[in-house]
Amino acid sequence: MSIEPVKDYQQAAKVLRDTNLRQGLYDEGAVLMEGVLVNLHGEKHRARRGLENKVFRRGFFSHYEKDVFPKTLALTIDQFVSNGGGDLVEFGFRALINLTCDFAGVDRPQASQSETDRLLSLMRAFALGTTLAHSKDDRDKVRQQVSEALSAFDVEFLQPSVERRMSLIRQVEARGGEEQDLPRDVLTVLLRNEDQIELDDAQLVREMAFFVVAGAQTSIHSLVHVMHEIFTWSDNRSERIETLRTDPMLVQRCVHESARLHPSSPVAVRRAECPVLLPTEQRVETDEQVTIDLQSANQDEKIFGSRASEFDPNRQFDKGISPYGLSFGLGMHACIGRTLAAGVTPKPDTDPVDHQYGIIALIASALLKNGVRPDPEQPAEVDAKTERPNWGRYPVLLGSNPSSNPH
Repeated sequence: MSIEPVKDYQQAAKVLRDTNLRQGLYDEGAVLMEGVLVNLHGEKHRARRGLENKVFRRGFFSHYEKDVFPKTLALTIDQFVSNGGGDLVEFGFRALINLTCDFAGVDRPQASQSETDRLLSLMRAFALGTTLAHSKDDRDKVRQQVSEALSAFDVEFLQPSVERRMSLIRQVEARGGEEQDLPRDVLTVLLRNEDQIELDDAQLVREMAFFVVAGAQTSIHSLVHVMHEIFTWSDNRSERIETLRTDPMLVQRCVHESARLHPSSPVAVRRAECPVLLPTEQRVETDEQVTIDLQSANQDEKIFGSRASEFDPNRQFDKGISPYGLSFGLGMHACIGRTLAAGVTPKPDTDPVDHQYGIIALIASALLKNGVRPDPEQPAEVDAKTERPNWGRYPVLLGSNPSSNPH
């Protein structure tokens, strides 16, 4: 008997936390995903995540949000504004790829446009590997494309990055230096602790490629979704746009609400390590698969009210319920970078000046302040290459004369 998808919010949360169920969403995309952090289970996962969490210690996300990312964003958005707008999807890729490479540990020694273009090309190929289960293209051809991209990434970017860090590590160890004397990124942590984990050269390439695509790809789609929701929500309500331009807390609530409605993957998949009785009373046998319908769980009316399917950035939540639902996961596979992407959920007494909003809210706020609105001459297009409900192209205008109404 087939296992029915889990759609109830509370039941889905329990399934995501069940340590007898391993990750199963990326089985089809093993060409990229085999052995990467998100696909590990049990002790191997704990060991790898424990190491990589060293990068994301207290203060890391705040440092990147307040000190590193604004400079990258300014360079990207200035060009976007000077052009009068463009494709929001392409803009998101350019705004996020360099930041993602920074914390992953992928060097860009030239810091050139052509170098960014090359990284974007490789990242798009990697993204095909992570979403292979939902691809509409010939999957064997996609696997070949991903494999070629991994080889190119290794030679052009990863090997030079490894060589530079190994030289720095040797220098620091020779003089008895401290960890803070080294780059603060995932690659450095893995290289310093390679004796503690099973990570051969091919696996290191996949791990770093995964960090690049996970850090940028999902955030890009989250950005485009939230801007679309904002445009729709503020249609014929000019006061809403004006408020958004001056209220970053509201922008962050929009990000969270949009993430609830548009999880980066509409489903999560788990595979049983042993026989498991699900909260739905269904029994899953060893190696059987269970699907968690995140889209339905995040719109459970028992949790989010009778209008759960509607976008409402002023929605109220019961204690213990995340404003973005289950979109960033729970348990051992909760998204390691969710604080960087979505910030910290504010409390009633949170100081807006010191608050951490997340980079998606920062980008959205910058776009709003620059008068972003949909391009009426070029309608947005969905991504036809995947079953995931993402935008493939979203033309917008920026700069002078944004009428208060974005449409």
